[in-house]
Amino acid sequence: MEDRASAWFRQRSSHWRDWPTDQLLSSKRRQGLRISVVIPARDEEQTVAGVVTAIRQALVLDAPLVDEIVVVDSDSTDATAAVAARAGATVHRARDIAPHLGSYPGKGEALWKSLLVTKGDLLVFVDADLTRWGPHFVTGLVGPLLDDPDVLLVKGFYARVKTEHDGSTSTEGGRVTELVARPLLSLWWPELTGVVQPLAGEWAARRSLMESLSIPVGYGVELAAVLDTFSRHGLPALAQVDLGTRAHRHQSDHDLALMAAELLVVAESRHAGPRRPRPDVALHQFVREQGTGSGSTGSGSTGSGSTGSGSTGSGSTGSGSTGSGSTGSGSTGSGSTGSGSTGSGSTGSGSTGSGSTGSGSTVRPRVRPVPTRERPPASAVLASHMRLPTPEAL
Repeated sequence: MEDRASAWFRQRSSHWRDWPTDQLLSSKRRQGLRISVVIPARDEEQTVAGVVTAIRQALVLDAPLVDEIVVVDSDSTDATAAVAARAGATVHRARDIAPHLGSYPGKGEALWKSLLVTKGDLLVFVDADLTRWGPHFVTGLVGPLLDDPDVLLVKGFYARVKTEHDGSTSTEGGRVTELVARPLLSLWWPELTGVVQPLAGEWAARRSLMESLSIPVGYGVELAAVLDTFSRHGLPALAQVDLGTRAHRHQSDHDLALMAAELLVVAESRHAGPRRPRPDVALHQFVREQGTGSGSTGSGSTGSGSTGSGSTGSGSTGSGSTGSGSTGSGSTGSGSTGSGSTGSGSTGSGSTGSGSTGSGSTVRPRVRPVPTRERPPASAVLASHMRLPTPEAL
């Protein structure tokens, strides 16, 4: 970590316990500020009520720190909106907010539209799919904003807990952060390498900042906000808070790849200056569809010898027989026959894996558009329309 990033990390990092609620309430009242919690949601009926209820009980009813909880529903196909409303949130459908401005799918669109229907001077963004967290996420994030007027944006960071298929947990996660965001910052914005989790879904900002930024309509919003705040206001405008432990619903690799492509679009547009990405960027992926051919039966390859003549004995068991060696034509034909392929050594978990599928499965291309559009600063929209009428909440 370079010197500036290291100094920032020491000076601008805090822990959520550093910001007790009573202290924040006094500071809020003294400054006369309002606080809005914004929860973007799409098909989160299983978890959104828990998020809304916990914040409402702790920070609206027990201690009046939060002035409003607003859920912006991004075209959910389930009961997300109704569930959130019953839990006590004010709910707006993104497409119903300023409909004359159009509507785009994506998290950034929900956050941008929230600027048109919220009243808070400080905005706290919280994801709707949280399963391990607490209302201290909110108090931790608003702490630096209430404490220092020079701080404009606060990022959360935490130990990400991932539930494995066997029910165990690990703190690994943040694949897009580690494989895309962090390398980008290290290469192009080394001053920001002290930001622990630049893509964290829990963060807070001053309204004045958010209304001045252009907002990518998709998942690039978090990275764009960090980059633009830094480029316009410098490192002292950023802070971060350790929020403890967090768990949420994890997404498939294909969905994460789309997120990664969106981040690359954001980074390219900000690093390359006036050169803008094409508006028709698409992510090309491949999906394997299982068929009914003989090669597609079972979880592994059929027959007693799946790895050629060298698969005799116990040496073929375990992970050593997995990987690319069992894929393609190598798992069929004369290479899998012969005396060397007999015996118990050819059985076991080592012969399983996706590479052992045969001609019964097919690979189908999948093309997904990558959102490249950005909403202009909301201040321009609000100025041209004075103040847009608030649509009726659900």
